[in-house]
Amino acid sequence: MTALTFAVTGLNATDNPAPGVAVIRALRDAYPLCRIVALSYDPLDSGNHMPGVADAVYLMPFPSQGTDVLKERILTIHGEQRIDVLIPTLDAELLVFIKMETDLRAHGIRTFLPTLKGLELRSKAKFAALKDDLGISVPHSVTVTDAAVIAELHEQFTYPLVVKGQFYDAYISHTPMEAEGHFHKIRAKWGLPVVVQEFIAGEEYDVVCVGDGKGALMGSVAMRKMLLTDKGKAWAGITIRDPKLHAFVVDAMAKLRWRGPCELEVMKSHSGDFYLIEVNPRFPAWVYLSVGAGRNLPQMAAQLAMDEPVSPLPPAEAGVLFVRYSYDQICSLADFEALSTRGALQR
Repeated sequence: MTALTFAVTGLNATDNPAPGVAVIRALRDAYPLCRIVALSYDPLDSGNHMPGVADAVYLMPFPSQGTDVLKERILTIHGEQRIDVLIPTLDAELLVFIKMETDLRAHGIRTFLPTLKGLELRSKAKFAALKDDLGISVPHSVTVTDAAVIAELHEQFTYPLVVKGQFYDAYISHTPMEAEGHFHKIRAKWGLPVVVQEFIAGEEYDVVCVGDGKGALMGSVAMRKMLLTDKGKAWAGITIRDPKLHAFVVDAMAKLRWRGPCELEVMKSHSGDFYLIEVNPRFPAWVYLSVGAGRNLPQMAAQLAMDEPVSPLPPAEAGVLFVRYSYDQICSLADFEALSTRGALQR
């Protein structure tokens, strides 16, 4: 059988890492003979320079440049590498890749992505509607486009509350002044709207899932964070197995009819009720934990993209631990120059 070629985005691996390196590690475990093409947005993305990660690296235009520009670049790369499956891993690029999915498949590039409807359903700006439209328990939230509204939030919320960007970042605000500061910080970085959400006190769980797009949960791994960075990202975590949490996830995925990978952020309140806090429409950076837990979810996504038969997996066992670490990688100046000047690096 011919070795498969996978293209993966999201090669940043800082203290707030993108998922690409973890997805690639999982694919290499499942397909030892595969070829990996890294699609990077910055020559200094750590994953570009890590040994054993990518066989080839290509710089990509930013998604903000539009579908046609991005598609032209991918098809040029495809002409050189013959990509079998492409796995985008960044929130900000997903809309463009979803719009290209049919065209990419016509050229032999398979993906397994959320639908446009699914992506819109989970958008933070419309998240509160999940309760009324689908019957999913979510915190009360509103979208804010004017800082003047912050002073009136006490009419709908009690402090603390959570201020979120439309793509990334979330801050807990304890006072109106703090909320206004977080509003301006997020607006400057991610634009409008900014989302204000009810704060649910309790224990947070993160669940990486793959859905079939018809309502079935094909596989999942639930994790509780044990150590956080100053940005609230998991630096260590452990798999957990809670039948009530799993039932909540199965129900949410069925109502969302989610297609492809996602991460559900779930809060268990002190009263024992579960709330869906957020749906991230791609694999999380900690997805390699799924391999350690015996549930290689990036492999499952690749199989679904290739229309291979896949059976649903039971929940992962509890007690599998991961710890993230930083590492100073000595890099070749020639590699950096190749990426910076030619936009491509072959190994």
